[in-house]
Amino acid sequence: MQMNIVVLIISMLLFFVLFFGIGFILNMLLRMSWIMAIIYPIIAIFIVDKVRFVEYFTSSKESFSDLFSHIANLAIADILILACGWGGALVAGLSIKALRKKGYQMF
Repeated sequence: MQMNIVVLIISMLLFFVLFFGIGFILNMLLRMSWIMAIIYPIIAIFIVDKVRFVEYFTSSKESFSDLFSHIANLAIADILILACGWGGALVAGLSIKALRKKGYQMF
C-alpha cells in the first residue's frame, strides 16, 4: 500500500511528538534521562512484529526469525516513522538533561 507524502510527514511528526511526550514524562517521573530511548526498541518490536511476547520464550527460534523477516521487509515509510519516534525519545532525554543542568528540578 502506497502512502501519500502528506500522511507520511504527519505520521512522522505524530510519532516524534508522541514519544517525546511519553519520554519526557517518564524521564521526569523516574529521574532516568534515557529510559524511553532504552525502552523504545522494545516498543518498536511490538509495533513491527505480530508475535505474542510469550512466544519469544516458548518458541524463540521461529519468533526471532519471523521478527527479522518483518524488519527486513519494512517499507521506507515505516522505517522513517519508527526512526522519528526514536528521535523523539532521544530528544526527550536530551531536553531533560539540559533542563536539569540549568537547575530545574522536576519532581
